[in-house]
Amino acid sequence: MSSGPAELRRPASALAGVRYGAIARHGDDRGAFRELWRASAFPALTIADTGAAPGSEPRFVQANLSTSVAGALRGLHYHRRQLDYWIVATGRAFVALVDIRPMVDGTGTSVVETRELVADEWVVIPAGVAHGFLALEPLELLYLVTNEFDGSDELGFAWDDPAVGVGWPAVDATPDGRPILSGRDRSNPSLAELVASLRD
Repeated sequence: MSSGPAELRRPASALAGVRYGAIARHGDDRGAFRELWRASAFPALTIADTGAAPGSEPRFVQANLSTSVAGALRGLHYHRRQLDYWIVATGRAFVALVDIRPMVDGTGTSVVETRELVADEWVVIPAGVAHGFLALEPLELLYLVTNEFDGSDELGFAWDDPAVGVGWPAVDATPDGRPILSGRDRSNPSLAELVASLRD
């Protein structure tokens, strides 16, 4: 990308379609300015990466801001028809990505990748790659998505599924050391159950 958000100079992702980068922060004594996204600087979105219907134009259609307290864990979430572009606005996040595309199409097993992202860093997550994050400190996460929310593509599996083995860090922010979860994330099925339902 020549201008706008830049690719990070760190190891590339092992997962197809996943990219990491950082945005520039321009500041002075008044505050700061950050350009979050520019169409001309962002690689073209593809039907393969977004899960969009053939014949449609893959594009960002919704922007969201998630605020999390330290110790909150969101995930692991999965979309068949959505690419996510996450930008850490403030704080630090431990991000877990699980590529289950090989399991769904019957060609292999899941692949796990984790990274810590800090303010101004971003990640692009294509459709078919499950994702979640643990707020290591108070966190604001802005994200653009290619599918308007209607609840029909909000799938997921257990954040602590032992068959997946995400190496979540210890949670210092809670008395019992366990992450703070939503009711949905506490009741998600196992990955094997999710994959079986996707194949039906």
